[in-house]
Amino acid sequence: MTRDAERLVVVGNGMAGMRTVEALVKRAPGRYRIAVFGAEPRPNYSRILLSALLAGECQWDEIVINPYSWYADRGIELHAGDAIASIDPVARKAVSAAGVAVSYDKLLLATGSRPLAPPIPGLELPGVSAFREAKDVDAMIAAARPGGRAVVIGGGLLGLEAAWGLARRGMAVTVLHLMPTLMERQLDATAGQLLERDLERRGIAFATEAVAEEIFGDGRGDGARVGGVRLADGRLFDAELVVVAIGIRPETALARAAGLEVNRGIVVGDDLRTSDPDIYAVGECAEHRGRCFGLVAPLWDMAEVCAARLAGERDAVFATPVLSTRLKITGVDLFSAGALMAEAESDDEVTYLDLGRLTYKKLVLREGRIVGAVLYGDVADAAWYLRLIEERAEISALRPFLIFGEAHAAAAGGAPGAEPHLAPSAPVVELPLPSRADFEHAVARVAHG
Repeated sequence: MTRDAERLVVVGNGMAGMRTVEALVKRAPGRYRIAVFGAEPRPNYSRILLSALLAGECQWDEIVINPYSWYADRGIELHAGDAIASIDPVARKAVSAAGVAVSYDKLLLATGSRPLAPPIPGLELPGVSAFREAKDVDAMIAAARPGGRAVVIGGGLLGLEAAWGLARRGMAVTVLHLMPTLMERQLDATAGQLLERDLERRGIAFATEAVAEEIFGDGRGDGARVGGVRLADGRLFDAELVVVAIGIRPETALARAAGLEVNRGIVVGDDLRTSDPDIYAVGECAEHRGRCFGLVAPLWDMAEVCAARLAGERDAVFATPVLSTRLKITGVDLFSAGALMAEAESDDEVTYLDLGRLTYKKLVLREGRIVGAVLYGDVADAAWYLRLIEERAEISALRPFLIFGEAHAAAAGGAPGAEPHLAPSAPVVELPLPSRADFEHAVARVAHG
């Protein structure tokens, strides 16, 4: 690295920002003198493994991506526990909370997101935690005890992973969810109900369509701690630990104060540049073509494109990928990608439901192509369905075999586009779903023996 190397300041020491730095130092070693500022007093670690850490399935050192030595070996200046507090795009200077001022040629915003909190009293009580950072997991582990009671507000991805981790530590956990079914943004109603019944069998209790009105305390004065949650309908759920996991919002305050264009997230183009050509943004804080992303795959794509651009590769562009979802709970197999249900009158849904095995598959078809898939219980063909969606493959000839998976389709007719040959006796199933009442009765009977 030479003295005349450009200065790159990275605001955020999380997964997306450091993935960008990793790719950059491989593509253009020595091009930049790099300084990284992170709010957490830790090296870069995997947030997606926090649920495994909470569940006791791994230790802290197993989720660290880049130890302190990694930064030192590459000449990267790390300011852990000292977040950037202000940016002056005109002077091209950033100042940290501790007063460290640093000039830059290029700046990368990777500020991530912050957890949402419901507008209810009691959030400040000891024993109330978010589920976003390592310190949150530390607090939850410290509060967890076998036989204790916990309430998780939020039945989305993070909320369910938090509930599972606490249940693994022996706590009696109740999940309160505002919507009628779990993970409604990633699953259709049928898969959401299957997931709820499956997790009930594993010891987690649920209250859906539950509006939290107050987190109440136990005790007074300095000794007060959380005592539980009161719902709008009057129901009380006692708890020694309350975890709030209702969603996230892009962290944009720093960018907004610097005068950058901000909508829901920090607006970036296909080159990941913000409205200031010397400032880039990646990760959960960035908004590309009206969309923000919280899943790992698109963030990794962002990091690669941003690194290429910083390395001088002018042709690298970020394209919005097909988003897919999995849940990190041991023994629970689910997958979704693309459209969750038919959206146009000409769309078709092909479904398969086996209540005895708690297996459900749904494909959404549009104009001879798959545009969405929801799988529960059997996800062996998830990668194949995702590839067909991403490639916009023509599948009309294979429609009778699609719901049975890649192996069956290959045996019947080969790759999409080939002419299939179906024996007259081969089964073709497109099952209508039972009514909600019949479904809940059948699933409950299976789930509870």
